[in-house]
This record gives sequence, structure tokens and C-alpha cells, in this order.
Amino acid sequence: MSIQKIAQLAGVSVATVSRVLNNSDSVKAKNRERVLQAIKESNYQPNLLARQLRTARSYMILVMVSNIANPFCAEVVKGIEEEAEKNGYRILLCNSGSDLERSRSGLSLLSGKIVDGIITMDAFSKLPELSALIGHAPWVQCAEYADAGTVSCVGINDVDASQHVVSQLADSGRRRIALINHDLSYKYARLRERGYKSVVHLRGLDYQVVEYASDLSSSAGMAAMKKLLENDRPDAVFAVSDTLAAGALRAIAQAGLRVPQDIAVVGFDGTELSEMVSPPLSTIEQPSRDIGRKAVGLLLNKIENPDAATERVMMGWSYVARAST
Repeated sequence: MSIQKIAQLAGVSVATVSRVLNNSDSVKAKNRERVLQAIKESNYQPNLLARQLRTARSYMILVMVSNIANPFCAEVVKGIEEEAEKNGYRILLCNSGSDLERSRSGLSLLSGKIVDGIITMDAFSKLPELSALIGHAPWVQCAEYADAGTVSCVGINDVDASQHVVSQLADSGRRRIALINHDLSYKYARLRERGYKSVVHLRGLDYQVVEYASDLSSSAGMAAMKKLLENDRPDAVFAVSDTLAAGALRAIAQAGLRVPQDIAVVGFDGTELSEMVSPPLSTIEQPSRDIGRKAVGLLLNKIENPDAATERVMMGWSYVARAST
């Protein structure tokens, strides 16, 4: 199928079809819809190489995530992919594990012009090293972010969200609230712990215990919960991810204790997992796919306007109360 045939099917000029394929804003909405419908019905695949030669772009975005097995990361990537495809782009996924050498390998695609820009979800502590590797290429940092600098970013207010969780638990009569955290090289981990400790202090609660999970897995959450149960048992646990909270639920059940009667449990992220565990998990719900979509919007703006101002976007969040509290 040729571009000429698409134009004939849509009843528009070849130039109009070309402008639609290149995401030009000068096409009338009615004509754009007719062209897109003709493309869909004919299963038209544009000549990508010709497009790249014509525009000096690859229409590829590199997405570097610290751990694609993390359900939150996976949901953000889905949002990134949906928005990228909507704008004529494809993504290349690199599961970096926040390892600098693996990141360096992926970032070689920038110098080779294989990708037009990059979205990262790496640990905040890696940002200076990444910045040196990425240079002036279009870049957006997703979920982890700096308060200053030249990198546009999108995330949520982790301190406010964690303060809300601990306040909810305290308001319900819980006085021995523990935190299951993860790697403090991640800014979200530091911010969520800050929110936890601030409310414990403000409420005058004597109990303040933080257990650090070895990784973001259910088994690590289970191991952390078992350590909490070995000593001065909490009556509530706030975990910095739904995955860790799911592991905590298993450990509590194995110990013959009840949720929420003996120990209330709250997670973070609002992933599908929070509805699948028993009892269903109270959690902070992040707009994960919208975070991904917004990151693409910020990146495309940087690609189109290299001198565009740095943007820091804080998305909304919500507390979802379920049977675990």
C-alpha cells in the first residue's frame, strides 16, 4: 500500500497524508481523522527508513527502567508506549537495574542516533552519572526526580502521600506503626521515610521502627515483616510498595495473626496486585500510566524545542482504603 493509495482512499492530497504521518499541526481535524481511518483500514505501514532520512529522526525513544519486574514500573512503561505510539514513536526498553555499565550500553544508542531521546526511571543517586553520559540530548526523568537542574521530570509528592498514610493509621487508633522501606539510593524511598517519621514525631508516637527490604519483591517484604514480628510487634505496617506489602501479608498470616485486627497493612503504588491479595490492600494509588504519558509529552517537547524550559510536573495521588486497614 502506497501513500498515494492512502490519499485516494481518504479523499485528500498526498501532501495531507504526509503531514499526518509527520504529526504536523496544520492538518484539519476532519482530514486527519479520514487519513488515520484509511491507514487503519488498509493496515498501511509507512517506510520508516525514508521517513528517518527525510526528517533526520529515528522516531525511537529509549526507556531505561531500574526494574521492569516492579509492577509500578511496568504500568508506567505501558503509559509511555501508548503515548509514544500515539505520536508516531516506538520505544526501546532497557532494564538497567540502576547499573551504570548497563546504562552506558543503552545510552550508546543516543550517540549512534538510534533514538531521539530518553526517559529514565533510575535511582536518584545515579542522576549525576547519567547526566554526564547523556549530555544535552533530550531527556526526561520519570518518578525519580531532582529539585533543581536542567532535567525535566514527572512524579508525585511522596512526602505528602506517606504522611497521609501514617496519619490515617494513627487516626484509626494505631500507635505502633512500622515502615518497610527499600534502597535509600532511591529518592522516593528517602521521601516516603521522611513522611513516615515526620508524622510519628508530630503525633508523639513512641514507636518508630524501619525495616529495610533487600529488594522490591514479595519474598523480601515477607522477610522484612518476619524481622518486625521477632521483636516489639507493630500494630500497623506501611510498606513503600504494594509488592513489599503483599509479602508482609503472607508473613503475618504465617505467624497466625489477623489483618487488620492484629496488624493493619498499607502499600504504595496502587498496582493491580493490591486488589489480588487477601485481604485486599489499602494503598496510595499513583497515576502510573498518566505519569508515563506525561513523560512522553515532556520529552517530545524537548525534541521539538531543544531550548524549552525545564519542567517539573507533580501528578495527583489518592488513598484507596480496603480491607487490610
